[in-house]
Amino acid sequence: MTNHKKSGWLALAALVFMLITTADAVAKHGHPAIQPPIQPQDATAQQVQAVPAGQSQKITGIVLKRNGDSFTFSDQAGVVREVALTPRTEVKSQKKGVFRGGKEYGVSYILRGLRLEVSGVGNTQGQLVADKIKFEDDDLRTAQALQSRLAPLEAQAEADRKRIAAAEEEARRLARESEENAAAATRAQAAASEAQDTASEALRLATIANNRINGLDDYDPVRTITVAFAVGSSALGPKGKITIDTAAAWVKTQNTKGWVVAVVGFADTTGQTEANRRLSERRANSVIGYLVQKHNLPLQRLVQPFGYGENKPVAENTTEEGRAKNRRVEIRLLVNKGIANTAP
Repeated sequence: MTNHKKSGWLALAALVFMLITTADAVAKHGHPAIQPPIQPQDATAQQVQAVPAGQSQKITGIVLKRNGDSFTFSDQAGVVREVALTPRTEVKSQKKGVFRGGKEYGVSYILRGLRLEVSGVGNTQGQLVADKIKFEDDDLRTAQALQSRLAPLEAQAEADRKRIAAAEEEARRLARESEENAAAATRAQAAASEAQDTASEALRLATIANNRINGLDDYDPVRTITVAFAVGSSALGPKGKITIDTAAAWVKTQNTKGWVVAVVGFADTTGQTEANRRLSERRANSVIGYLVQKHNLPLQRLVQPFGYGENKPVAENTTEEGRAKNRRVEIRLLVNKGIANTAP
């Protein structure tokens, strides 16, 4: 491995360590263990530099944020550009030898934190339209580890927001009681102030956590479609196809500008944990295959599929009915808030 590749690997490792340490500190102690300065990986803190129309470029950098059919990334000098993905974009891993070609990947494997090389031509919107994208397999595994670690933070941030709303409602209740009972006014006001301070601190921590989540934090959920699977099977049955067909017919009636699709697989606790994880991934891929082949879903609209295995059950695994509910794939329709608001 060259020094250039080694430095990129170390930068990714440092980013993963920082995010994991901070997230654990927030969960355990209610405040971050460290307050790092704004990182150069934060795409919102940097201006995207336009690529001249018609100009060919080959650039190496790290992905900052993934959108539906594009992503932003920073080169080694810290310059941020936006890369447009098309159905003709070729995504491969780097060659490992003279007689070995790179492995082909879909555009859904382009994740935040992935170090890659982009070759393409600028368009009239200032984007670099990607012809070829290459990356190291080791860098992909590191980015996948970062993705799986950050995903639970989305759920945690949502729970924090609900707790904030409950704390603010409690503060309002105490304020009303203080108006009715003059003798308890002082105590009620103190409690309301304390609750407000708690809500403000929780909001600050939730904001920090959200800023560390991948590009999906700019997306709102539209709808979740659940597809059931048989025991030990990743084959998409007739009922599952009907479920997807019905959902696809509904989507065609909607304004889908700025939409992306996340496909997540799950399993019950029958069998070994690692086997269940692989089974949940195969189930997710079966749904993706049907969406692409039957309903012509563009690959650039897909967020990388993920298999949770027997984790995150929606029902108890102690009954057959509960296990049946856990053998599922969730198709999550998400819309980019900024793009959707510009729709006519």
